[in-house]
Amino acid sequence: MSTVRYEVVEHDGGWAYKVGDVISETHPTHEAALKAATDAAARQTVAGSTDGIVYQDREGQWHEELADGHDRPSTKVVDGH
Repeated sequence: MSTVRYEVVEHDGGWAYKVGDVISETHPTHEAALKAATDAAARQTVAGSTDGIVYQDREGQWHEELADGHDRPSTKVVDGH
């Protein structure tokens, strides 16, 4: 099982959270960004329904798969403050 890391960072005159190379919207306070990261991390672990998905990879190839809605990653919120 993979772990998705949410890191709270200073950003654009405020605070945001970062997942990989993606940065969230800017929040006015550290506390607001930490709450947003914690909320997003919690939603990431919620099971959904199993369903078919279609996606295109970086090479332009299309793939069809059955996505198990119960196969959710673990999450970790890191306070970079």
